[in-house]
Amino acid sequence: MKYFITTAIDYTNGDPHIGHAYEKILADVLARYHRTFDGPTYFLTGVDQHGQKVQQAALKAGLQPMEFAQSITDKFLALWEKLEIQKDGWAATTDPRHKRAVQKVLQSLYEKGALTKASYSGYYSVRQEQFLTDKERNADGLFGPEWGEVVLLEEENWYFPLSKHKDWLKNFVETHQEFVIPAFRRTELLNAIDRLSGDLCVSRPKERLSWGIEFPFDSNYVTYVWFDALLNYVTFAGYLSDNDPSLPNFGELWPCKAHVIGKDILVPAHGIYWPIMLHAMGFPDSQLPRLLVHGWWNIAGAKMSKSFGNTVDPDRLADKYGADALRYYLMRDNIVGQDSDFSEERLAVRYNSDLANDLGNLVNRTINMAHRYRHGRIQPLNVHDAELTAISDFVDSVIKRYRTAFEQFEVHTALETVWELVARANALVEQKAPWKLAKDPAQSDLLTAVLYSLAEIVRLLALLVSPVLPATSRKIFGQLGADGFRSLQWGSLPGGHVLGHPTPIFPRIELP
Repeated sequence: MKYFITTAIDYTNGDPHIGHAYEKILADVLARYHRTFDGPTYFLTGVDQHGQKVQQAALKAGLQPMEFAQSITDKFLALWEKLEIQKDGWAATTDPRHKRAVQKVLQSLYEKGALTKASYSGYYSVRQEQFLTDKERNADGLFGPEWGEVVLLEEENWYFPLSKHKDWLKNFVETHQEFVIPAFRRTELLNAIDRLSGDLCVSRPKERLSWGIEFPFDSNYVTYVWFDALLNYVTFAGYLSDNDPSLPNFGELWPCKAHVIGKDILVPAHGIYWPIMLHAMGFPDSQLPRLLVHGWWNIAGAKMSKSFGNTVDPDRLADKYGADALRYYLMRDNIVGQDSDFSEERLAVRYNSDLANDLGNLVNRTINMAHRYRHGRIQPLNVHDAELTAISDFVDSVIKRYRTAFEQFEVHTALETVWELVARANALVEQKAPWKLAKDPAQSDLLTAVLYSLAEIVRLLALLVSPVLPATSRKIFGQLGADGFRSLQWGSLPGGHVLGHPTPIFPRIELP
């Protein structure tokens, strides 16, 4: 089995923003962690290229839907490359492999009698591409701004029974606490399940929307965008692929260990539609995925919005500060599941303080001192020194707490733990003052031991920061000349190893 992790697939009706970047970085960090420390991992991300909003945006741009969707897809792909999003699989909903699998699912549900055709007259949210009921109205009787433009429609469509599975879903969520993380989101989901009624419209008539996957048994309709999009998690994992060699072995991946999604698509899409779809498709409870629900990045407490002109461009920030610095800030200053305020000033402070001063300076000083006092050659020595003896125990504690934090999806805690080790190493430099030890021949062995301990700490730091700071990790390993020494075991650098030469990893930036 591989550790299978996914993100939501991004809608191709507009350019990527910081929220898209945060989610993909979070999933990439988790995937890199498991790939490095646990073994085989498969990370799937992608784009949702179908739907009414894409069709409308393409029309506005004077382009065909596929041409427009691909132009936006290319922007996402370019950004993910810049941010070092190390994906193993790429989901695009126009992919013929996905289309075939979606049609197989629809055909199977139809043959089971799980899809019915009916007429409906009611209100329809253009933004969310779904029909609304009175339960979606606010206390004042109006539909809230989250639904965007709401129009009155009357049409015949295909429906999937949600309410039929309501009791099963409620029992499943109540008895599987690990289904939704963090735990407080379960309460939100259970409340939504209590309000659940009616069926899900899973089709759109071609006369209104032509841009979608055609129903296999009724060519007058295309598939509702959410029904199509949610299936990407299994179709691009090899489900119903007829052993297509271009896709993974589904049995090696499923169930997914974490669907990384935003809080806005927990209800109803991922918390209600998706588990019920899987249940109806024949997946047992033990084969349902886990949902990791993150919050939003706001500006001064307000949601980012193009209409407010307060969106943040991750591409610009990566160019200005470097991808690693942006990755670090987004992971360090956010608790997974909570909302956070984005501040470029805070990003710059983190860069200078944590990355340039604390980590970068430690790496530079360690390698420089090894060259100055030992020609770059390090050697482990057993000396009677309480502080050095305590270092290895402290490292063990850091590694245990780091791993626990990651297993609980607390990336910010893992980073805080790593920076405790950074601080401990910098304190060791000041306490032992190698420049003073070098002047006293009687302290030669202690100096050798101190330099080895510092080099070994820096090596471990290169490994521990690698999920969040991949480029920085490569640079540190390169400067240590230690790329082949990637064990978490203290003392892995061999005696006589010669360090490389240092160059600044994070040159300080001028703050405004």
